[in-house]
Amino acid sequence: MDLRTQDIQNIIDQTIPYIMTYTPKIIGAFLVLWIGFKIANIIEKVIEKVLKKQKMESTIRHFVGSLLKNILKAIVFVAAIGMLWVETSSFIALFATIGIAIGMALSGTLSHFASGIMILIFKPYKVWDLIETAGHFGTVKEVQIFNTILKTIDAKTIIIPNSDAIGGSIVNFSMEKKRRIDLDVGISYSDSIDKAREVMQRIAESEERILDEDGVTIVVKELWDNAVIFAFRVWVKTEDYWSARFHLIETIKKEFDKAGINFPFPQRDVHIYNEK
Repeated sequence: MDLRTQDIQNIIDQTIPYIMTYTPKIIGAFLVLWIGFKIANIIEKVIEKVLKKQKMESTIRHFVGSLLKNILKAIVFVAAIGMLWVETSSFIALFATIGIAIGMALSGTLSHFASGIMILIFKPYKVWDLIETAGHFGTVKEVQIFNTILKTIDAKTIIIPNSDAIGGSIVNFSMEKKRRIDLDVGISYSDSIDKAREVMQRIAESEERILDEDGVTIVVKELWDNAVIFAFRVWVKTEDYWSARFHLIETIKKEFDKAGINFPFPQRDVHIYNEK
């Protein structure tokens, strides 16, 4: 046997024990990864089904399922690496360091994320609610993990970070089934209070969207310098609020014109003195 053949034989003799030793471990590690990932995917689907039965928001269901799935996959990965006699403590330390770095870099984003979870759990508002928050007014188009998307009356899309959306007061106009329309109606001092009240009462009775069981309030609220101010208060269903409000304002103007009732306007008395 020449020297080259002897070297090859030595390499084979030294390699075979390593192959015999590590092949089962490599195969076992791959099996653990494959089975573990399959189980993680199954657990994700099971969790989403359970949360769906609990009538939890779809965004929360997907997020919780995905989060648990990825955590399980990370644990399975570390376990598979450990089967190859690799020191897993270094991997755990690396994951922890990466997590801290990402957390510091995304501190603002994580704040929006946490706020999104709070919105989805406590539901201060939901999709299609009409709200006012963070200085914006509109209908909730979508509640995402990081942002709340509003659509304004004039069809603008406003994207509000969730931490801003719940960082202050929130006015939800859709949470209650009914709303009160508050109108302040002024008449001149020369017009009859009783006649104006009678006209507004007739208008309220003719408006089908007004809820009769809650009654109608028509009272003299204030006496201004140039007007007598009525408080005209009626209740309607929440979804009828704006259409009923606009219709009442228009109808009051038309009916007052027919009845000869005048709307006041700012005026001044000018006195002219002829000094000799």
